[in-house]
Amino acid sequence: MVEKLFGQKMGMTRHFVEEGRSLPVTVLKIGPCVVIQKKTLEKEGYNAIQVGYGTQKEGRVNKPLQGHFKAAGQGCFRYLKEIRVDDPGDFELGQEIRADILAVNDLVTVRGTSKGRGFSGVIKRWGFSGGRKSHGSRSHRIPGSIGCSATPARVHKGRKLPGRMGYEGVTVKNLRVVDVRPEINLVLVQGAVPGSRNGFVEVSKS
Repeated sequence: MVEKLFGQKMGMTRHFVEEGRSLPVTVLKIGPCVVIQKKTLEKEGYNAIQVGYGTQKEGRVNKPLQGHFKAAGQGCFRYLKEIRVDDPGDFELGQEIRADILAVNDLVTVRGTSKGRGFSGVIKRWGFSGGRKSHGSRSHRIPGSIGCSATPARVHKGRKLPGRMGYEGVTVKNLRVVDVRPEINLVLVQGAVPGSRNGFVEVSKS
């Protein structure tokens, strides 16, 4: 049994339940994930299957990967990921794993890459309050003093400073599945999911 799948975040909308309430939901396109390789305890030291997601033109894939994909006979893929399983023998090369492994009211953990915000100052990046806004102030949005005196005469590691914000892995736990539509590989989960539209996400059962 597979406990994890991969897909894309399609966007957010709302879903009406039987009581008439409107729930904010994120639409995820999960799978189909195609089994590309089986890894066994005897050969690789652990049991897993390697799956591909997102079709890719053959011309955009290098020759070693083209040969790797040919064993499954399902074309080339943009993403290659591994899923730990108890028995790889339960799967066949080229087998498709779809969104029907999830059911309504399941709790899932979703991991994605947050939106990149570019180079940001300390107020936007870390929530600093900033300096005085009065006339004559010269420290409106700067971080202020960041170092020490003569000892140790340096800036300590981990100091919150301006820099690149976002575009990092974010995990959201215990999102409830409110609807599953396996015929079109769509899953609706209640709440927000990290990342932008069409961003790659990893969905696993909580």
